[in-house]
This record gives sequence, structure tokens and C-alpha cells, in this order.
Amino acid sequence: MIKRIAIFLAVLPLNKFQSQNTANSESSFMSILKSQLAAGVNGEKNETDYPTYKFTLKDLEAIESIISKELKDNGYKKPSTGEFINRINTVFKRIIDPKSESRYLHINFEDKCSKGFKLFKNSNSIDVNPYSTYVFKNGRFISDLYSIPEVLDYTKNPELFQFEKDAENNNHIKDVKIYYWKDLPDLKEIRKRNIKTIVARNMYLFNDNRIYVTWLVTQDPTFVKTLVKQFGYTKEPKFNDLTMNDYLNNYQTSSDIGDVIFTKNCNGKLEIRTELLKYIKEHTKSDENRLLTALENFGYALKDNNSFMPDEKYKILAYIGYTVDPFYLNFAGVNLGNAVWNAESVLYNSIVKDKNIITVFQKNNYYGLPDLKDSLMRVQGIIEHSSE
Repeated sequence: MIKRIAIFLAVLPLNKFQSQNTANSESSFMSILKSQLAAGVNGEKNETDYPTYKFTLKDLEAIESIISKELKDNGYKKPSTGEFINRINTVFKRIIDPKSESRYLHINFEDKCSKGFKLFKNSNSIDVNPYSTYVFKNGRFISDLYSIPEVLDYTKNPELFQFEKDAENNNHIKDVKIYYWKDLPDLKEIRKRNIKTIVARNMYLFNDNRIYVTWLVTQDPTFVKTLVKQFGYTKEPKFNDLTMNDYLNNYQTSSDIGDVIFTKNCNGKLEIRTELLKYIKEHTKSDENRLLTALENFGYALKDNNSFMPDEKYKILAYIGYTVDPFYLNFAGVNLGNAVWNAESVLYNSIVKDKNIITVFQKNNYYGLPDLKDSLMRVQGIIEHSSE
């Protein structure tokens, strides 16, 4: 019988679901670990990825106690159930039902409204799966789905290491080459990085520990940008900075920027990410207006955008006008550095084509936007003067 792994004994789950005794819990854990070791990291058949293992809920359960221990060792303080529920809703817009018996939620980073539960590993395999992470309700943390060897050094137990060798000698699938965990030269570094990622995400999101902000921006940028673009988490300035600079580097003045700022929530209601509009205002200068131009280009394309209703388009134009128009008091017609300023703003050009904009803005009390009334008066004055 394979002797117990010390770390596993230290991390057995301590929650309301601990209905199994320690021996049964360890037996289940060891069964999953040996199954993963026998299946290997992955397989290859005719130079194509070949699946050798199918993940089940038991795999998620198996890593929960390991991750809980790693988080605790790194100073993580479990938030109260209420705090955790509120934070998951704030960050991912998902509601945890305290009465639900499900222990996990699947966060689909490519479909923010998906409430289905599927198990996906974030890997570079040929399978095209949505980037995913999971909410561990009882552990009160989030984590991607990992194989046990990616978060636990099983080689410290010589009998497990021998078990994997025996599995390699005994596994013979025709035309399939299986790659085993023991042969990954950088497995130790992969494991360290996975633990660091788990710790950084949870310490920042649920312990409000800003020490990890820079690490997340530099070492976990896909996660950070997805928080901003997909889920609308715009409360962290450095996250916004990464996202907007990434947009600028890749898309320059493309109108697609509006898709990040003006979105629909899962109830079909318009959401405007005002922190990103604020970012554009703060980072626009006489010689740098590419993000502002991208925003204006989205405004010009609004008339052909079928994603929004007419009243929503007016509101969007109001927010764009509020952001853009004041700059034209000083920079209209100037070309300097990375900035090309048109003779007039998108607000002016839109009103010239649709005088009804003025009435709609006034009727909606300028959507509570400071300075929008002044911008509207400026535009009206120019239009009236040019028509004389």
C-alpha cells in the first residue's frame, strides 16, 4: 500500500462537506492522482494530440485541498461567505446562491453570460476550449483546473514515482506516444508558477492585497485584460492601463474600442464603463489622441451598429461627446506628434446630421454628465453662426 503523502494529510478539507472520513478522502485522492500519473500529461498519435485522460468533478475536488493549503501558507485569509459572494458578483457578475448544493462555478472567459458547468484546462492542446477558471465556493477562492502534478510534487513519494514508471512500462496503446509528468524538464517551474498565479489572483481579488497588482499585470496579462474587457472590472487603474495600452498597440484608432466600453450585460441592458472613458480623457494630449480618435470613430459608426437601440445610441453618443468635445476647444485642426485633430468633433458632426440629438439630450437632462450642456451650446452656436 502506498504510504500517505504528508502534504495531503495536512490539507484535507475542513468544511461542511467533510462527510467522508480521512481514510476515504485519502483513498479518493490517491485514486485520482494515480489515474492522472498513469494517463500521463498528454498523448500523440500521427503527430496529432491524442487525449489520454478525461477530467471529472473528482479531479476538481482533488486539487481543492492542495490549493487551500498553498493559499494558507502564503498568507491568504478566507473572506466571509458574504464577502466572497459579493466579490464574485462584483468581479465576474456571477451570483452565488448560498442554498445551492453545487460546490463550484465555472467562469467562462469567452462567454460572460454562460452559466453551464464544464471542465476545461487552459492548455495549448489542439482542442479549442474557452479560457476558464472555477469558483470554489467552500474554499472561497478561485483557480483554474489543474492536474495534481501541476500543483503538488508527487515525486517526493518514491512509491508514487515508481508507480508512474510502472505505468509507462505497462501502457501500450497502438500508434500512441504518451508523455509522462516525470519527463517534463520544467515541471518544477510550472508548478511554482501555477501556485504563484493562484496566490496572486486570490490575494488581490479577495484579500485586497495590492502587492500583487504589478505581478498580475506583468505575469498574468491575459487574465487581467479579460477581467477588464469581458467582465468590466475597471476598478484597478493598472489593469485599465494594461488593457488600453494593449488596444493602442494592436488596433490604434480602430472603432472597435467602443466594444470594450459600451456593452450589454446578461440582462440585455446597456452598460457604460466610465472608468475607461476617464482613462481616455486623462491620456489624451495635444500630441496624442489616438484613443480619443478611436472613440470618435466608434461614434461615427453608431448609426450602422445593430447592437443598440436608438435610445441607447443617443446615450452612447452623449458619453462620447462629453469625453471628446472639450478637447476641440483647444486642439481643433492641429496636427502634432501622434495626434490628428479634425476640424470638429463627432458631437458636432452628428448634430449637423441629426438635430433631434439636441432635444433628446435636453429631455434626458444631459444624462447627468457635467459639461455636456456646455458642449451642446458650443456646437449649437457654431451651427447657428455658420447658417447665417
